[in-house]
Amino acid sequence: MNGDPAGTGATSPLDHADDRIVAGRAADGDVAAFAVVVRRYTPMMRATTRRMLNGSAEVDDVVQEAFVTAWQRLPELDDPGKVRSWLMRIVGRKALDRLRANRPQVSVDDIAAPAPARESPQRVVEGRAGVEALAAALGTLADAERECWVLREVGGLSYDEIGEAMDTPVTTVRGLLARARKHIIVRMEGWR
Repeated sequence: MNGDPAGTGATSPLDHADDRIVAGRAADGDVAAFAVVVRRYTPMMRATTRRMLNGSAEVDDVVQEAFVTAWQRLPELDDPGKVRSWLMRIVGRKALDRLRANRPQVSVDDIAAPAPARESPQRVVEGRAGVEALAAALGTLADAERECWVLREVGGLSYDEIGEAMDTPVTTVRGLLARARKHIIVRMEGWR
């Protein structure tokens, strides 16, 4: 599903349209508009889900389930301009359901950029050990704290967007993030 079914390199006007227009048309049953939403947000949803599910093979399944749910519930979306945070809330809940079913373990292997080849083996080993220590610290957080931290630090969402994604007041988001950051700082003290 792309904006160029003939493969000519042309794009659909929907590809450049505002979220409010695209999501509004998708809510009215426009499959092409929903395809634009899928293309636009799949990478972010996969990245967030990958971090929440420890990079498991279930990432694509969770994202696909989230889009199925979104397609079914899109007419319920009050503000089509907020489709991004709404999708993140859906995929976050689907990922949390998987975490709860599979005992939570979060890996941050993908967060750290791979070391350039010119770095010494010692630096590479130290970097990997640091990533493992961060993964262990994240693994000990409560689910809500871990989800908040991943949405903020990896997904780059604002406090308001995280609140919408988690269906949580912004004040609670601030508290969850503060606890998560404090916990990680304490656990990572040896890496300063």
